[in-house]
Amino acid sequence: MDDPSRVGEARRHVASLCLELGFDAVLTGQAAIIVNELGSNLVKHATGGQLWIGMRAGAVPELEMLSVDDGPGIRNVDQAMQDGFSTAGSPGTGLGAVKRLASDFDLHSEAPSGTVILARLRGGPSPASASAFRHGAIAIPAPGERVCGDGWALATDGARAAVLMADGLGHGEFAAEAAEAAVALFAANPFAELKAAMEDAHAALRMTRGAAVTRAVLDAGDSTLAMAGAGNVALRLVSGVYNRSVLAQNGTVGVQIRRVEETRMAWPDHALVVLHSDGLQSRWPPEAIVPLMARDPSLVAAVLVRDFGRGRDDVTVVVLRRND
Repeated sequence: MDDPSRVGEARRHVASLCLELGFDAVLTGQAAIIVNELGSNLVKHATGGQLWIGMRAGAVPELEMLSVDDGPGIRNVDQAMQDGFSTAGSPGTGLGAVKRLASDFDLHSEAPSGTVILARLRGGPSPASASAFRHGAIAIPAPGERVCGDGWALATDGARAAVLMADGLGHGEFAAEAAEAAVALFAANPFAELKAAMEDAHAALRMTRGAAVTRAVLDAGDSTLAMAGAGNVALRLVSGVYNRSVLAQNGTVGVQIRRVEETRMAWPDHALVVLHSDGLQSRWPPEAIVPLMARDPSLVAAVLVRDFGRGRDDVTVVVLRRND
């Protein structure tokens, strides 16, 4: 968002996504207002401003918009949210309007490091859910690519959740093809026994260039987590008093892996589960997200990508926590 013309480009992109999601004219108009306000604020006030826009199809489709910048940050968030407050001579109704229009809204800002704003629009009432989890994900292609070579998937069953991340070798369309093959296999049986599932993935991905793949099963009932994987996909449990990182074994699924090993561990009650590809630095400090433990998981993922993304590869971050 380095020029006013980018705001119009973002509005047109959002309009096409709204059409694809089946949003009515009212929701489409709301999405246009949100993007216009977020984009205009980035052009006027921010350095390194970007708009990340994604969608989730399904019974209740969602459009997710994230405004991300590198500064200067909002020194008084409560004041900035009030109608009539402006530092640029405008009416000062932007952030307040975004919050009123959005189905979900969250904001994190630190001066001078920058601001992340989440606005989500839902094409219907949020369905009653028996899931014990909330999740958020950010997946961004490598610079110059139109598709992300990473893939991820999540399935829930009451107190259990199964999650997969696949990072196709390299980036671009062929990397995406490998990641999509891993996602398709996961979708067929998300709660499969982990060792067998990884061996099946190794066989299924032989016709692709291969991928780093990690699968995990979380159980909120007995507070445990089990994972298995090969390649540079990392999993971390983080809370204010707990930090444990787990790296998958060496290898590339579909090319060469050793005998699959399963790791089991305790999952502390308040710990976030963070799964990420190697587009994110592996040694990011857990203190970076401790203040965000209770916030929307998509906001947490966005802060990690902004602050610790390598900037030269596909990057995907999935964050899960227990439901409130």
